[in-house]
Amino acid sequence: MILVLVEPAGSETSPLSLEALTFARELADPLGVPVHAVCVGPPASLADLAAHGVAEVHQADDPRLDRYAAAAWAACVLQAAQGASPAVVMAAASPRGNEIMAHVAARTGLRMAANVVRAQAGPGGGLSVHRQVMGGAALEEVRLDGDGGGNGSGPALFTMAGHAVDAEPAPESTGPQVRTFTPVLAEADLVGQVVRTEPVAATDSDLATARVVVGGGRGVGGAEQFGDLLELVDLLGGALGVSRVVTSLGWRPHHEQVGQTGSRITPEVYIACGISGAIQHWAGCSSAKTIIAINTDADAPMVTKAHYAVIGDLHEIVPAINAELRARLAGS
Repeated sequence: MILVLVEPAGSETSPLSLEALTFARELADPLGVPVHAVCVGPPASLADLAAHGVAEVHQADDPRLDRYAAAAWAACVLQAAQGASPAVVMAAASPRGNEIMAHVAARTGLRMAANVVRAQAGPGGGLSVHRQVMGGAALEEVRLDGDGGGNGSGPALFTMAGHAVDAEPAPESTGPQVRTFTPVLAEADLVGQVVRTEPVAATDSDLATARVVVGGGRGVGGAEQFGDLLELVDLLGGALGVSRVVTSLGWRPHHEQVGQTGSRITPEVYIACGISGAIQHWAGCSSAKTIIAINTDADAPMVTKAHYAVIGDLHEIVPAINAELRARLAGS
């Protein structure tokens, strides 16, 4: 059995968790084992889980779990795994997924691989996985020797990098059995917990799941100069990301920052406008499938590393792109 931690997104299921379920199913099918889900806090969408081939749902039920607490969620994952002897315990490599799985690894003494993009059963048992390292600039092959708990070594633990696979429904929908359990939680599990959240504006998109990200750097010129980039974001149905210097100057809020100290993004397309491409920013955007740089400096690191580059003033190029997109959308 493969056990997947599923995160909620309001009343629905996190898109990254749906990708993780697809990844788990692709790993489980050759092994002939089912996929189970563990859900903590608000009940998961059974329709989503059924559509993605989940055979059984382990739902942790405790009102104290309504507030996110990494140690408590990790305890729930471990208690859901008890007696089931999963071969693999995994989650999406979201901020919560990585944090919870790190707690699981610490409690079990097992190794955990983060940001995995491929996994397959290795000869003699265990898993061979490829994971992103150095901000996604390289792949590392790691062997996880979990055996499903049969010999006491425990399951293989890992998180799946965002967009390593597309979320695809299973060929046949399932009717997952729901097993609700009351977890045993220590007071220490609840010491660190989220006590308040502040949602971003309704027009803001989630950088972690956006398929298109438009980036803005110092070259934008100021806080009042983001209008063209925001229009491009709207036309493409994407999200706005910015470099660290933009947030340091107070031009844009920190939650939009892409980089080593901001969000790590994995969109289909990243359009970097006026961004030099310092290594800290590259660590956050290098996993984008296609990178397009718009910059006046042909030798800027972002330009030399991008798949495509346009050399010129972003305040001339981006409005031209917007005009063409508006014309195409009007004619469709």
